[in-house]
Amino acid sequence: MSRDEQGAGRARDARRDARGRQRGEARAQGRAGRTTAAPARRARTSDPARAAAYDTLRAVAESEAYANLVLPPLLRERGLAGRDAAFATELAYGTLRLRGRYDAVLAQASSRPLDEVDPPVLDVLRLGAHQLLGMRVPAHAAVSETVGLARERVGAGAAQFVNAVLRRVAERPLEEWLTRVADAADPGGADTVARLAAVESHPAWVVRALRESLVGSGRPAAELAAALVADNAPPRVTLVARPGLVSSQELAEQSGAVPAGLAPTALVLSGGDPGDVPAVRDGLAGVQDEGSQLVTLAFVEAEVAGRDERWLDMCAGPGGKAALLGALAAQRGARLVANEVQPHRARLVRQALRAVPGEAVEEVRTGDARTVGELEPGAYDRVLLDAPCTGLGALRRRPESRWRRTPADLATLAALQRELLASAVAAVRPGGVVGYVTCSPHLAETQLVVLDAVRAAARAGTPVAVVDAAPVMARVAPAWEPVPGRQDVQLWPHVHGTDAMHLTLLRRS
Repeated sequence: MSRDEQGAGRARDARRDARGRQRGEARAQGRAGRTTAAPARRARTSDPARAAAYDTLRAVAESEAYANLVLPPLLRERGLAGRDAAFATELAYGTLRLRGRYDAVLAQASSRPLDEVDPPVLDVLRLGAHQLLGMRVPAHAAVSETVGLARERVGAGAAQFVNAVLRRVAERPLEEWLTRVADAADPGGADTVARLAAVESHPAWVVRALRESLVGSGRPAAELAAALVADNAPPRVTLVARPGLVSSQELAEQSGAVPAGLAPTALVLSGGDPGDVPAVRDGLAGVQDEGSQLVTLAFVEAEVAGRDERWLDMCAGPGGKAALLGALAAQRGARLVANEVQPHRARLVRQALRAVPGEAVEEVRTGDARTVGELEPGAYDRVLLDAPCTGLGALRRRPESRWRRTPADLATLAALQRELLASAVAAVRPGGVVGYVTCSPHLAETQLVVLDAVRAAARAGTPVAVVDAAPVMARVAPAWEPVPGRQDVQLWPHVHGTDAMHLTLLRRS
C-alpha cells in the first residue's frame, strides 16, 4: 500500500465512528455549525467499506470465489484500513454467515417473493439487514447508507425498493424477527431442526448432520444449538509458533498474542495484520487454527515401532500442516515428503516450508496421492492424510461453504477419502502410523470412512488397527478433556474454540 493510500485510509478511519457511521468533515474535526460558505453540492458516492463488502458478495455469487480470498486484496487495493477494513470485513463475512436468517426476514418484509428479486438487489438487502440486525449500526445510518449503495450499484428504482424493505426490517428488533422466522419455518412448533436451521442460518441437512455427529462423537444432542451459534461467530486469528524456528514466548513478544489454551504452539492475536509480525513474515510462524495444530502435534506424538525417519504429508496444500511437520521433523532428525495434486497449491507448500531447514524437507512434489501406496509401498514411517472434505467443521471460517455444499457432495468426497486412506495404509510400513484428518465432523467422512478402510486393509493383506488417540492428545494438550469410550478425537468450535477437526490414528500391523 502506498503512503498516499495509507493516508487516505487513516483519514477515512477518522471519519467513521465506533458504530459504523461515516462522519462529515466538520464532525470529524470537531466543528459544529457552518463557518464558511457551503460548497457546491457534489454527487453522493457510496461508503467505500460497504461497497467493498457488496463487491465481495457479488464475487462469491458470480464466480464461486471464497470471501477470504477476495476481500483482503480488495481492501488493500482500495486503501481501506483500520475501522473501515474491520467494518467491511464484519459486514461481508457476517452477511454471508447469516444469509439464511436474513433471507427469512426479508421474505416477510418484502412486497415480492425473494426469487423474483434480482440477485444484486438481494445482496444489497442482505447487507442492509445485517447492519440493522447483526451490527451496532443505527437504523437511520444503515438504511440511508445502504440505499445510497443501491442507487449507485443497482439503480434508482431498485433503491426505492431497498428503502421500503429495510424500513420494514427496522420496525422490529432482532428478537422479534427471530421468533417470527422460527414460527414461519415451523408453524407447529415441533420441528427443532427446521427452527434452528432458519434462526441459526444453516441448511437443514447440515443441522441434521451436525446433530448426528455430536451424538456419534459422544456429545449430547442438546449441544446442537451451541454448535450452530459457534459456527456464526467470527473465528479468532490464531498463530502457530513452529518449534525450533521460533518459541511461543518470542512470538508473543513480537505480536502481543496470548496463549490459545490447548496447543502449546498456538497463540491468539488480538488485532492487527499477522503479516506485519516478523516471525510470520519470515516463515518462522504462521496463521493456523489451533485445531489444525492439535491434530498435527498429536499425529507426530503417536508412537511408531522402530525407526522414525521418513514422513509423508499426502495432501499438503496449502502448507500449514506441512510447515509444522517440517519444523518437528527437523527437531527429530526426520525427513518430510510433501505431496500435493494441484501445482499452484504445491507452490504454496514450498512457500510455507521456506524457513524449515533444508535437510528436513526431502521433497515437495506434485502428484495424485491415490497412487502413492502402489508406487511406494511401505516407504514411510508416518503418513498424514488431511483429506479433502466438505469443510463442515470450518463454516465460521468459510461462511459461503454452507450454501454451496449439498448432500450429493458426500458420496463423491467419501469415495475419494476411502481411496486416499487405502493409499496411505499401503504407503506406511508395518509398525508405522497413519493420521487420518478431516475438517469435518460428518460421520460419513470420519467414522464410516475409517471403518471401511480398516476392513479393506484386512482384505488387502495390509491390516491396520485403530490407535487410541485420547492419551496421545492428552500428552500434547493436558487441558484437553477426552470423551469416554472414544478412540478418535473430534474437536468442536463450541467446546474447544477450534475448527471441528477430526483425527483417527491407525497403526499398520
